[in-house]
Amino acid sequence: MATVASRAVGMLDTRPITIRAPEAQLLTTTDWQARSLAHLERAQRWTLPHKERRSRHEAHPVHDFLFQYYKYSPGKIETWHPAPTESLVESPDGRERFGPPEYRAADGVIRRDPHALSVEGRDQLSTVVNVLSTTQSRPANFGCYGVHEWAMIYGGHDIRHAGVAPLRLSQQEVDRFVESRPVACSHFDAYRFFAPEAKPLNRIELEWSIRHDMEQPGCIHANMDLYRWAYTAMPWIGSGLLLDCFELAAELRVLDMQASPYDLRELGFDPVEVETTEGRSEYQRRQRELSERAAGLRAELIAVVEEVLSAACAVGSDLPSPVCRRRAARSASPTHQLRT
Repeated sequence: MATVASRAVGMLDTRPITIRAPEAQLLTTTDWQARSLAHLERAQRWTLPHKERRSRHEAHPVHDFLFQYYKYSPGKIETWHPAPTESLVESPDGRERFGPPEYRAADGVIRRDPHALSVEGRDQLSTVVNVLSTTQSRPANFGCYGVHEWAMIYGGHDIRHAGVAPLRLSQQEVDRFVESRPVACSHFDAYRFFAPEAKPLNRIELEWSIRHDMEQPGCIHANMDLYRWAYTAMPWIGSGLLLDCFELAAELRVLDMQASPYDLRELGFDPVEVETTEGRSEYQRRQRELSERAAGLRAELIAVVEEVLSAACAVGSDLPSPVCRRRAARSASPTHQLRT
């Protein structure tokens, strides 16, 4: 069965994204252990260097963000969970690794248990779908050029990586660039770290209460946050999709910091000089490419989490679920029936 999700309009490709649901698979112990090992090796490309740096009390201005801003431990990243379409042949190893409440064994097969998704969990997954869907529906803006990192240190305010990476421009040059063009940040969690004097320079005043209303699919931080929404939906979505989102976030973070006023060349990152016309062109080109990848992952996350919610609501619960009641009402509406 194929799920069709619309791409964001604006500067992104406007053709629909078709998510083709994979066939259900029953994995033997040998199968899932091989997948678990492959996942661990893939994850440890990121987690082992982080653990080693942490043991040496060594900061990394680019990669630490993925483990400090995002609250999902390296151990959880390394732990494999099957995709929603995968179930496991029951075995002692399987029962030890995949137990209640999220999994149950019956008739020789270990499956996820939709009953285990609490009312609070359903609410949380509903929020994930709502944020992703509304972000997906908005026009993409590619005119920010990563100036948020410059606005954070405007006037010499909180140069937080100074002990690890020097500025590649003088403070006067940084300030002059921030003042030279409109600041167009739509992501609250970037804006809230602006220097106080830089906040009035932003085109819009952002607040916590409207943070999700301002998200748009061109924003590199909104696209990094696909990783946040993926781990919020774990273990229900499976580790493959989680790690896809993590790796995209890592690439976006690299661009984010290459476009900053910090000099990261000793760490192997050449600057994207957004203070120049050529640098802004390079930033926008890479931002567009990464946004296209993010559009596919966002559509996949929406489709997978919708399936999880549908399964959870179908099995019922001893507790009333507002999310399930809303979904049932929406499905019963004449408008929805006409669409289907």
